[in-house]
Amino acid sequence: MIASQGSTDVFVVGGGPAGLAAAIAARQKGFSVIVADGSAPFIDKSCGEGLMPETLAVLESLGVKFARDAGQGFRGITFVQNGSQVSADFSRGQGIGLRRPLLHERLVARAEECGVQFLWKTPISAIISGPNTGSVQLPERNIRAKWIVGADGQGSRVRRWMDLESSTRVGQRYASRRHYRVKPWSNYMEIHWAGKAQAYVTPIGEQEVCVVVMADTAAKGLFETALNQMPTLKQRLCGASLSSRERGAVTAMRTLLHVQKNNVALLGDASGGVDAITGDGLRLAFRQALVLADAMAANDLTQYQRAHRKLARRPMLMGNLMLWLGRHPRIRARLHRAMRSNPELFARLLAAHIGDGSPAHLVSAGAQLGLRLLASYR
Repeated sequence: MIASQGSTDVFVVGGGPAGLAAAIAARQKGFSVIVADGSAPFIDKSCGEGLMPETLAVLESLGVKFARDAGQGFRGITFVQNGSQVSADFSRGQGIGLRRPLLHERLVARAEECGVQFLWKTPISAIISGPNTGSVQLPERNIRAKWIVGADGQGSRVRRWMDLESSTRVGQRYASRRHYRVKPWSNYMEIHWAGKAQAYVTPIGEQEVCVVVMADTAAKGLFETALNQMPTLKQRLCGASLSSRERGAVTAMRTLLHVQKNNVALLGDASGGVDAITGDGLRLAFRQALVLADAMAANDLTQYQRAHRKLARRPMLMGNLMLWLGRHPRIRARLHRAMRSNPELFARLLAAHIGDGSPAHLVSAGAQLGLRLLASYR
């Protein structure tokens, strides 16, 4: 059927979670959609594999739901430093730890249910963009498209082809992920801090956890070096066998000056991104998919540009805060003590982080925490 089709309403370059969300959202608006990707399902990626409550809510609005036995639920976040910890529950709902290929599988299934057409193992060699229509060049033919969506990751070729590379970059960090066969010891996602490195531990099954280590440098033996500074976590993993090969990735904070041009829009990591330490990448991409579909339905991609900038404000704020804390261990230790003495502050900051609360709510919690930090210096 696709071989004889010369046009589509929406052509999505990139079949990862962001591209699939864009395709589903566009189909919900009645557009015909083709998704092309040089890989084949189901796509894996080095990430923390924890889906926050709001991420699950956005997925549900796209018609993506998970069975009760899917992955492993977690009720909140725990900060761990020097053997001391402080926890906070999500203000509503639970998160789910889920292997990335399983998430991709469910998104592909939902896209197929919606009538999205796929071109797997199909690299895109070029795009032609115009104010009203454009085309995508495939190995053997071109397909005309009213809208073209670039969801092809941090190294986006669509972004480069459209000359949308101008950005503000805050730097990049390095991450490494492992899966361990071990019974989760907590029903929280844990963030372990040591020096200038962090480790995220997410329960993803009854007998499996995902551990991601992040740091500013790509030092040899990043994972082992970090674990040696985190004795509590190292002890938990002692004797546990690996259930997957170690995977590495680069994460970056990046804000593009423009995420659309003519009939082309960028989405997900292709449109910039927040540091993986926030856990906000997928949630942000899924929300972008919804507002992009609205903009295409309104025939106005500048509407998407404005919405994209607004969606990124809170994640960028929290990302900068977390990165700053990661690079200032002494201040982080004082913050940790302040939150332990008043766990409600941590709960309020967590609620603000996942988008549950007004800007005034965040300012109030931040002000109280700031006062406690000042008091700790006396």
